[in-house]
Amino acid sequence: MNRTSEPFYTKSLALLTDLYQLTMSYGYWKEGLDSQEAVFHLFFRRPPFNGGFTIAAGLESVIQYLNNFHFDATDIAFLRTLKDPEGAPLFENPFLDYLSTLKFTCKVDAVPEGTVVFPYEPLLRIQGPLIQCQLLESPLLNLINFSSLIATKAARMCIASKGNPIMEFGLRRAQGIDGALTASRSAYIGGCDATSNVLAGKQYGIPVMGTHSHSWVMVFDEELESFQAYARCSPNNCVFLVDTYNTIEGVKKAIAVGKWLRSKGKKLIGIRLDSGDLAYLSIQSRKMLDAAGFQETQIIASNELDEVLISELKRQGAQITLWGVGTHLVTAKEHPALDGVYKLSAIRSPGGPWKYKLKLSEQMIKVSNPGILQIRRYYNEEGNIADAIYDIHTDLDNKECIIIDPLDATKQRVVSKNLKSEDLLVPIFVDGKQVYELPELTQIRDRTQDQLKHFYVGIKRFFNPHQYVVGLEKSLYEQKIALVLQHREKMKDNHLNEKT
Repeated sequence: MNRTSEPFYTKSLALLTDLYQLTMSYGYWKEGLDSQEAVFHLFFRRPPFNGGFTIAAGLESVIQYLNNFHFDATDIAFLRTLKDPEGAPLFENPFLDYLSTLKFTCKVDAVPEGTVVFPYEPLLRIQGPLIQCQLLESPLLNLINFSSLIATKAARMCIASKGNPIMEFGLRRAQGIDGALTASRSAYIGGCDATSNVLAGKQYGIPVMGTHSHSWVMVFDEELESFQAYARCSPNNCVFLVDTYNTIEGVKKAIAVGKWLRSKGKKLIGIRLDSGDLAYLSIQSRKMLDAAGFQETQIIASNELDEVLISELKRQGAQITLWGVGTHLVTAKEHPALDGVYKLSAIRSPGGPWKYKLKLSEQMIKVSNPGILQIRRYYNEEGNIADAIYDIHTDLDNKECIIIDPLDATKQRVVSKNLKSEDLLVPIFVDGKQVYELPELTQIRDRTQDQLKHFYVGIKRFFNPHQYVVGLEKSLYEQKIALVLQHREKMKDNHLNEKT
C-alpha cells in the first residue's frame, strides 16, 4: 500500500515541546554544557490495559519530525516575546541565535514499528549533544505514546475477533484532527482492516469503508423506502443499518431490497446492528438471512465495542462477521495514556569516558536504568523465550545470559548461549542523517501479526496475562544497584554533614 501524499510533519515543529525543555537547554548553554554528549532512552513502565504486551508504533512520525527539526524565524520571534516573572526576557539573544542555527546531528536507534515490546525496554535511544537530546523529550513522547497505545488496543480487539475483520470508525470521538489520523494509522498497524476516516485513507492508503447512518433512514417516510433509495444510488455498496426503529423488521426490509438487488445482478453485502442485544439479534438475523438465501450477506456490529465485549459476544455464539469499533479504540477509553518516559542514562565530555546516570526513587519501579542500552530477544523454533536489556559495551555473544527482574532480584533466568537471538534496536539516524528505509504501512501491519505469532498465547490474555521474561542482563543489574547504593550513601553522608 503506497503512500499517497506528503508527510504531515514537514515544517518546523520545534516549539512542540514543554517550556522546561527550553529553560533547561538555556541553562546548559549558559553553564557551558552544550558540548556535552548525552544518551537518553524512551520507555514505559507498565503495559496498557493491564495486558501482557505492547505494540510499538509512531516511529514514522518521529522520523518525519526529526528530518524537519529546526527553529525557524517565527519560532525565534515568538521566543523573544517570552518574559520571566520580573518582566525581563526569558532567553538572552545569543542563546536564541544559537537555536536559530541549531541542526539535528544525533544518533538515533529504535525498535521498528509493529514490534511487540515490554516494560523498561527502550523503544528509542537518542545519543548526541545534550541540548538536542533534551529538546526532543516532549515531542518524542507525544509521537510514540499515543501511537503505541492505540496500536496495542487494536491488536487486542483483533485477537478478540478471532479472524473477523475489524473496521475503525472513531473519527467523531477522537481527540482532534491529528488524534483521529494517528488513531486510524495506529489501529491499522494493530490489525484493523479499514477505517471510516477518508482523510486517513488518502494520507496513509488505508482501505476506507462506510455506507449510511440513521439519519439516511429518518429522512424518508418509510424505512423500506430508504433502503430502496440507497440501493438505487449505490447498488454495489449496500450495507443497511437495520435498527433505526425495530431491528427484526429492519432485517425483513433489508431482505426485501436484497431480493431486488439480486434481480439486478447485485448483492446485499451486509446489514449493520448498532444497538440492542447484539448476540440475540445477530443470531436471529442470520437465521432470517440464511432462510431467504442470503448466506453470504455479512452481519456487521457496532455500539461501544471493546475487546472484552467482542470476546463475550463470540462466546455467546453471536453471528457477527465484521466489527465496527470507535470510541473505545481511538480514545483507549479505559486506559487513555501510555506512561512512556524519557530518561538520561549516560553523559560525557567530548572524547571522555561515559558517566552512567540513573534517576533514584523510593519506588524501585521508578528507578531508571543506566547505560547505553540495547534489547536482545532470545528465541527457538517454538517462539520467543526472553528479552535481555543490556549495555552495548557488554559482550553477550557466545556465552549464556543471566536475566534479572529489575523489581525482584530473586527472579532470574539463565539463557543458553545456544539459543538464537536478535537485537531489537536498529539504526535510524547517524550524525543526524536518516539511514533507515521506511517500510510500507501494510508491511508494518504484517509485522505486528507475525510478531504476535511468536509469543506464548498466554501473554495475549485480557485478564491476568502470562508474564513474558524481560529483565536486565546481570552485569547491568549489578551496575545499577551499585549506582543506587552509591547515591544513597552520598545522600546519607550529606544528611550527617547537615546535622553536624
